Amino acid sequence: MANEKQYPMTKEGKEKLEQELEYLKTVKRKEVVERIKIARGFGDLSENSEYDAAKDEQAFVESRIQMLENMIRNAVIIEEDTENPDVVSLGKSVTFIELPDGEEETYTIVGSAEADPFEGKISNDSPIAKSLLGRRVGDEVTVQTPGGEMMVKIVAVN
Repeated sequence: MANEKQYPMTKEGKEKLEQELEYLKTVKRKEVVERIKIARGFGDLSENSEYDAAKDEQAFVESRIQMLENMIRNAVIIEEDTENPDVVSLGKSVTFIELPDGEEETYTIVGSAEADPFEGKISNDSPIAKSLLGRRVGDEVTVQTPGGEMMVKIVAVN
């Protein structure tokens, strides 16, 4: 078997994926099957938009289930780095200021499987995280973003 991609994530991130998987398998899958049954009752399947929509949703749910199972199977739990408390690493929150006079921003660096920028969780594959990983409190770092370069100063790591 070829080497499968590993998914670094926190213990909480893995638990969240496991909960979503359980919901999809036990609740959502049954709901979609029921929608398909109801839509079949509407007659001719070749012109039945309800049936088509339900089948599309079923395909999405099944695809998501497969993806979650793969991510959970290949999860690598991020261990807390207690030896280097002021070094930016996976699983830690980092606070920085955009130079010369930007506002403070705080993000937790997580694996791509649990990244959610709206919750302040950015992927370790993102340009910001790649630039900050391995740096220390007080470091000034140049971050390459799609919008150009920006300079930031790390003010805290938790």
